[in-house]
Amino acid sequence: MTTTLRVHRLLLIALGTALLLTGGSVPSQAQTVVVMVNGEPITDFDIEQRTKLDMLSGQKSQSRKDVINELIDEKVKIKEGKKYGVEPTSSDVDQSYAGMAQRMRITPDQLSKSLEVKGIRPDTLKSRMRAEMVWTSLVRGRFKEQLQVGERDVAAAVQSQSGEKLQVEGFEYKMQPIVLIVPHGSSEAAIETRKKEAELYRSRIASCDEANSLFRSTPNAAIRDSVTKTTADLPEALRKVLDDTPVGHLTPPEMTKQGIEMVVLCARNPTMIDTPKRREVREKMYGEKYEKTSKRYLAEIRKAAMIEYR
Repeated sequence: MTTTLRVHRLLLIALGTALLLTGGSVPSQAQTVVVMVNGEPITDFDIEQRTKLDMLSGQKSQSRKDVINELIDEKVKIKEGKKYGVEPTSSDVDQSYAGMAQRMRITPDQLSKSLEVKGIRPDTLKSRMRAEMVWTSLVRGRFKEQLQVGERDVAAAVQSQSGEKLQVEGFEYKMQPIVLIVPHGSSEAAIETRKKEAELYRSRIASCDEANSLFRSTPNAAIRDSVTKTTADLPEALRKVLDDTPVGHLTPPEMTKQGIEMVVLCARNPTMIDTPKRREVREKMYGEKYEKTSKRYLAEIRKAAMIEYR
């Protein structure tokens, strides 16, 4: 879990305790400028507001210097976002704010009131959200290739941690379901006739293109959109049928409520089966890469920023 997600979770918990309180407002204060960042001010009031929000989020050890640096970071992130056209609208931020309220099972107005009773303006939280939205888009967009996690690295990490097999092999199946419609109440003779038609089609079809061409023009027949499933997604009996079916051909016909059903196997490609452990390791490795890249990127743009302490 990233630092941002941890902070949001702590904030959700803390705000939940304030919901029964009403009233209260944030008093107006003099706007004494403490720092100028690329021509934009950070005031004493901004620092006080962010300190209260950080404390509510569980960051009780934040010093004044830490809070100022946090606000400086956000200013340079926002400017960098504008440089690349990454600028969330007020509607985008409000939607994210509403999403937080929804996860707390309250309305946005109730969220605002719960902040206000703690002496925090809703815009203080929205400003932090805006900076996070900008930064996430920038890092993931600009460093997409660097953030990719190789499956070999994941497999090696899983094996070293748990001894899980280095490669769990399986297949990825791309297929299209086909149905030859049999009206409800049809006689056994009619059903047998349909089954013979299905077997005839099986002998003729040798590719997905042929299947699409044929069944899209055949009366009382339908071919559905392709679906892709892995070995882990399918029951053993169906896996065996698909493994025994040549690519481009139809599986044996089966009687269902809809009629005579078959599947045309469009592709069967070797793959590695995902497991909960693999997903956990992959997400952790991605998070570590993201944090490292984010810190390096932030250090670069902060070094180039104009920061003037008053």
